[in-house]
Amino acid sequence: MDKKERVSQEVQIEEKETKSSEEIEKLKTELDKKTKEAQEYHEKWLRTMAELDNLRKRTEKQLSEYLKFANEQLLKELLPIMDNLERALGHAHSSNNMKGILEGIELTLKMLQQCLEKFGVKPVKTVGEKFDPYVHEAVKVEERKEGGDMVIEEHQKGYLLHDRLLRPALVTVAKTKTK
Repeated sequence: MDKKERVSQEVQIEEKETKSSEEIEKLKTELDKKTKEAQEYHEKWLRTMAELDNLRKRTEKQLSEYLKFANEQLLKELLPIMDNLERALGHAHSSNNMKGILEGIELTLKMLQQCLEKFGVKPVKTVGEKFDPYVHEAVKVEERKEGGDMVIEEHQKGYLLHDRLLRPALVTVAKTKTK
């Protein structure tokens, strides 16, 4: 190799090294940029997780408060009924007028039924209805010539809350006599 070729090769090597160092610097700059970007994303993620945790805690607190006072309106509606029952009891102690006491109790019961209906509570139909194990609970069975699987007596009223069973009705059911 002559001197010219050697110098040319050295120049080429230097150019490659310069290009390599430029590329390394470029890659380092790019890496720093991506590292900062990753840190920003990580910080955003941490903030989002903290916000999510705060939202969950706030929602749990609100739900707890709601459940604590959910029956407030119902109870406000029941208080006048309780007042009327207390008045009827006071009147019963101070008077012998059973007719007046009976009327007062009937009116109070009517108020209570209206209050319950206002909140979606309805009585389960019983006497004369076909026995339905979803809303009736048979506590007694009587054999009869006719009327099999019919409710013939109610021992305790059953109630529905917005079409969901709140309490089953305790009933006597007629069963057809078998020979």
